[in-house]
Amino acid sequence: MPTTRDQSIIRSLVEMADNLTEDFDVVELLTVLTDRCVNLLGVSAAGVMVASPTDELRLVASSSDAMAVVELFELQAQEGPCLEAFHSGERVDPENLHTGADRWPEFARVALEAGFASVCALPLRLRDTTIGALNLFSVDEAPMDEDDMVVARGLADLATISFLQHGAATQAQRVNEQLTHALESRIVVEQAKGIISERAGISVTEAFERLRSHARSNRLLLVDVAHDAIRGTLGSEAWSQKG
Repeated sequence: MPTTRDQSIIRSLVEMADNLTEDFDVVELLTVLTDRCVNLLGVSAAGVMVASPTDELRLVASSSDAMAVVELFELQAQEGPCLEAFHSGERVDPENLHTGADRWPEFARVALEAGFASVCALPLRLRDTTIGALNLFSVDEAPMDEDDMVVARGLADLATISFLQHGAATQAQRVNEQLTHALESRIVVEQAKGIISERAGISVTEAFERLRSHARSNRLLLVDVAHDAIRGTLGSEAWSQKG
């Protein structure tokens, strides 16, 4: 009989698959991926980077603001597990940041300052195509066990397959369009978070959750709701109180 955790994993896989409507929301899909990694794997934070058509990684989704800051520093410093997983196409096994600081000295320093003690990463890869990487952080030094790594791999693979195969995206031009759309959507959502944060007097994290809640409850794309917020056409009921 499936355990409660097994049932949660199955529900998460089904939820991610349910996102694959005709015009599915890339940012929402990858945000769900980070949320489910935190909820199912016992990690403290998760983030997803995807590559631009010129193979430059960009942050698209993160489960926390602290995680986003560390991920952005990783890109700036050009060192860290996400970059390594993306360029090698292989998973980066859990690393204790206290004892493994020599591997990524600047990244380890910033991650430790943010309260994280260990990290691992998996490529978002389908056969010979790698579109990005998934970073998993923990405040504990104990590494993730192999069962959790298998679940993380399954979630990452489903997101990757969904991303690449939606709308016959296996053609190179279509892949580039999907990646560009994801990166542009992230910029729009970030702008909307800032606007809602200022209007409602709340944190950007809470602003993001309210935008997501409004999009979900009204069956709208997150990026479309974000555009409305930027244009000033989003009703205050969408962000004035928790969904």
